[in-house]
Amino acid sequence: MVSNHFPNVAIVILNWNGRKFLEQFLPGVLAQSAGAQVIVADNASTDDSVSFLENYFPEVKLIHHKQNLGFCEGYNTALKLVEAEFYVLLNSDVEVTPNWIAPILQLLSGDVSIAACQPKIKSFFDRAYFEYAGAGGGLIDFLGYPFCRGRVFETLEKDNGQYNDIQPVFWATGACMFVRAKAFWELGGLEPAFFAHMEEIDLCWRLQNAGYKVMYCGHSEIYHVGGGTLHKSNSRKTYLNFRNGLALFYKNSSDPNLYFLLLIRIILDWIAALKFTSEGQWRDGLAVFKAHWHLVKNRKYWYKQRQLSPKTSNQPAQIIYNKSVVWQYFIKGKRFYKSLEVPDSATLPS
Repeated sequence: MVSNHFPNVAIVILNWNGRKFLEQFLPGVLAQSAGAQVIVADNASTDDSVSFLENYFPEVKLIHHKQNLGFCEGYNTALKLVEAEFYVLLNSDVEVTPNWIAPILQLLSGDVSIAACQPKIKSFFDRAYFEYAGAGGGLIDFLGYPFCRGRVFETLEKDNGQYNDIQPVFWATGACMFVRAKAFWELGGLEPAFFAHMEEIDLCWRLQNAGYKVMYCGHSEIYHVGGGTLHKSNSRKTYLNFRNGLALFYKNSSDPNLYFLLLIRIILDWIAALKFTSEGQWRDGLAVFKAHWHLVKNRKYWYKQRQLSPKTSNQPAQIIYNKSVVWQYFIKGKRFYKSLEVPDSATLPS
């Protein structure tokens, strides 16, 4: 039985110009996280985040980065200064709830093979619905496209208790990820070249390739604002999503047909780019091609990262959906997780 006092947990919030979120949500984090370390790592904010924390939350440890290191290096650099058995990577725009830590910590403490876990992620603005970044636990299809229980592309489900369970998943959201410190550093932390977006999927893929499990715990619940740093319509976010999505697939997949699957991915990405352009979103369309050019230009780096990433041939144990979620959603009109017919047990890790 896990107590309601958590000295072995470090909650680390990476902040960049997020004073309004710190003012709104940090008091709740402190109130609902008795005994845990609460740390803010500031990514060279240009607002008054730092002075605000120093004046109003002196009990919160503050780590200063001299420049904006992005999500990945921002966390990697900060976590090197943190001593804890379990890290919680928590976005600044998250409202936690009573008892949000204990159920997940009980899972992690009871099984050393579990390296990462996320709670149920719901929308701060529409609290009856799941939120885009994680929802009821992250999955991925055989082409490397991510989706969630409770969120398939832009379609969000209402929370009717359908994901009040504890399940192995493929990835846990970076908006609120509990991760075992030993496993985090064993795998080298977050991929620095990603800067931001899909870094949590990359980490979870590597963790599973190394023999660890990633879990979802529906007994813990938080509310996420989302889009706090880059709005989903920002072409920079489009660039990062397409670049990192293709890179993580190349870097981590052990599928024997990898290069054929990469070709399919590239064609689908180009179709997406043409769709963006036809809808007047030419910056997003251009961002897709820029993302692909980055991968060509930096192919030696990504080849090296692929060689360093652990591999396994046991793909079913990683909960990889064996159909194309793009085809199911956009062509067949299957908008909800249940309609995708993802197997409930055949692909779950032992």
